[in-house]
Amino acid sequence: MFEVFARIRRFLPLLLVLPLLAGTAIAVAQTFKTQIYDPETRKWYNYDQKRALKYYRKHGQAPADFQRQVVTFRTAEKPGTIIIDGDKHFLYYVLPNFQAIRYGIGVGRDGFGWAGIVEVGRKAEWPTWTPPAEMVARDPNAAKYANGMPGGPDNPLGARAMYLYVGGQDSIYRIHGTTQPWSIGLNISSGCIRMVNEDVIDLYSRVEVGARVIVLMQGAALYKGV
Repeated sequence: MFEVFARIRRFLPLLLVLPLLAGTAIAVAQTFKTQIYDPETRKWYNYDQKRALKYYRKHGQAPADFQRQVVTFRTAEKPGTIIIDGDKHFLYYVLPNFQAIRYGIGVGRDGFGWAGIVEVGRKAEWPTWTPPAEMVARDPNAAKYANGMPGGPDNPLGARAMYLYVGGQDSIYRIHGTTQPWSIGLNISSGCIRMVNEDVIDLYSRVEVGARVIVLMQGAALYKGV
């Protein structure tokens, strides 16, 4: 994954500054479209919600690129670090010897993407979902659960959640499971990183509280508050 390493190097000035910006999040103007190779037609195509639903209904799983696999991954970050390539919709869990486990993910939709350096502040199994005030204000469905939705198979956080913190403060973003497995590979969330439940359970078992999480996306711009 040399192209990912190159992207990390390109974002290095941003990454060096971010630790000084405790409590600051990054907004992203997303124009990047994920492309998927179709071995049947031998063509690349833009992967959108319509295609994702069609593919998942036909195959019962995400395209092969988004399925969990060990890959070569060159980075100076230590094993146990999470590096997220939001543009390509991949999450990498760094292993020794220039390898990583690569997972497919869903990321923030237009206006809700972000980039930065955070850490895993805490972890929860079958977590309670409490939508942030901003979501409650704009989404009547979320408003019904303003006081929290208990964990379970219908909970939008899925089977596991890793809560992302900045400077000791909850960023409101999570890496979590999903009740919409077809959404992997899409820009669809309100900023959280979503994974199929099988993958988030696997990642959860490996990640320690305090683990460094580097989120990379094109078009990052700083804004205050989360």
